[in-house]
Amino acid sequence: MRDYAKVAPQFWTGETGKELKRRGMETAIVAVYLMTSPHSNMLGLYYQPVLYLAHETGLGIEGASKGLQGCIDAGFCTFDEASEMVWVYEMASYQIAESLAEADKRCKGIQKDYDALPKCPFLGPFFDRYTQAFHLTNRRASEPMKPTLVAIQTEAPSEAHRSQEQEQEQEQEQENPLTPKGVCPGFDAFWAAWPKSKRKGGKSKCLDVWKRHRFEDQQAVIVGHVKAMAATTDWTKEGGEYVPAPIVYLHGKRWDGADLADADNGDTPEWMRGAI
Repeated sequence: MRDYAKVAPQFWTGETGKELKRRGMETAIVAVYLMTSPHSNMLGLYYQPVLYLAHETGLGIEGASKGLQGCIDAGFCTFDEASEMVWVYEMASYQIAESLAEADKRCKGIQKDYDALPKCPFLGPFFDRYTQAFHLTNRRASEPMKPTLVAIQTEAPSEAHRSQEQEQEQEQEQENPLTPKGVCPGFDAFWAAWPKSKRKGGKSKCLDVWKRHRFEDQQAVIVGHVKAMAATTDWTKEGGEYVPAPIVYLHGKRWDGADLADADNGDTPEWMRGAI
């Protein structure tokens, strides 16, 4: 996480800021959030799930999706739903510099950060935009971009779409441990152990994350940690005030390196405070 981010006062009076404001309050909030997001980097190309954006801005899924689409339409950024990567086009020039001398040591650091980015559709275009400004040397291939569903999320799904989702949910819930393919008994145990709270939802998406990261191999550790945390006072008091959304828990791998001794004494672990 970055310690600080730069947002110029002229952001509100420049042409870009005016265009963002014309598209509504949600768009302006999302734009400022993307410049200062705790998940962002100096490159402006980073992993930013809409779920995190919705929670941390307080806009909710509908408002966050509307604001993100407004930013895309204004030419401020682009977003790939498949990889959940966002690229704020001019953020690197805002946060680093318009250009650097070839001998500037930051050029190597930028190339290193670029090389470490996960695969997404924006790797090639980012290189082309900043190769001269930052003297980049290694261009990475981009993954094909799939149509984004951000705009669709701002509207109620069609009856056909809802029926398809219901069928998928039913198929996943009816999975039998004796079935040789697609079996995730560890996920079933994880979901059953997760305490009831207003944030418990998105089961199908959680299952996708579980399968994609092969968490079935760690199911004993994960389920054990969830059960330990579910016994703490912070996870049980006031309707589960500190219970995170399960998909946030999985993305953050909250069990990794956690000290269960913290859970035993009923205190909220340090790794969890402020990161729900």
